[in-house]
Amino acid sequence: MDVHEIIKDIKGQFRLFMNGVVSQSMREKGLDYKLNFGIELPRLKEIAARYEKNHDVAQALWKENIRECKILAGMLQPVETFYPEIADIWVEDMRYPEIAELTCMTLFQELPYASEKAFEWMADDREYFQLCGFMLMARLLMKGNQLNERAEAEFLDQALTSLQSEELLPQKAAATALRKFAVQSRENSKKINRLLAPIVKSDKPGVAVLASEIKLEAEYWH
Repeated sequence: MDVHEIIKDIKGQFRLFMNGVVSQSMREKGLDYKLNFGIELPRLKEIAARYEKNHDVAQALWKENIRECKILAGMLQPVETFYPEIADIWVEDMRYPEIAELTCMTLFQELPYASEKAFEWMADDREYFQLCGFMLMARLLMKGNQLNERAEAEFLDQALTSLQSEELLPQKAAATALRKFAVQSRENSKKINRLLAPIVKSDKPGVAVLASEIKLEAEYWH
C-alpha cells in the first residue's frame, strides 16, 4: 500500500473505534481539533501495532489536524529518520498538552539526541518548547539518566525559573521534572529541599503550594 492508502486505512480504523462521549467531553474542555474521534490510548496503541513504522506515513499523519493522527504519528515515526530539525517543526506545530506529552513518551524520549533537545527546549522562550523540554527531561530522568555537574546546574536553574513563572504548562512540567530528579537519590532529594526552601515562602500562592508539594514528595522518598 502507498502512503495515501495506509492513511485511508488508518482513518477507517479510527471510525470503527470512535468514542463520541470522550470526543464531546474533550471539545467541551476546549480541544478544538478539526476532527477528534475520542479514541483512548490503549486502543490507539493497538491500531499502531498493525502497521510498520514508516517515515512518510508518520509525517503525513502529523500534518492532519486530527487528534488521533497526531498521536499515531509519534508511534509510527522511525527514530533513524527523525532529524533534530523535524523535531523542532513538530513542537512548533503543537497546540495541546496531550499531544506534547504523548509525543515525548512515544517518540522524543527514544531519540539519540533527546538529552540535547531537552536542554535546548527548556531554555526556549516559547511555551510548547519549554513544555516539551521539561516533559522530555522528566522522561529521561525516569529512565535513570544521570546529569553531570554542569547539566544538573543548568537543569535546576531552568526548572526553578519556570516553577516561579506565570506560564502554567511549563510550570507544571518543570515541577514534574524536579520531582523525578529528587527521587533519583538521597543527595538529589536534599539538594531539591534546600533549593525549594525560599520558594515555599513565595508571595505567589500557586508557586508556594507547588514548591511545598515537591518538597514533601522528595522528603517522602528519601
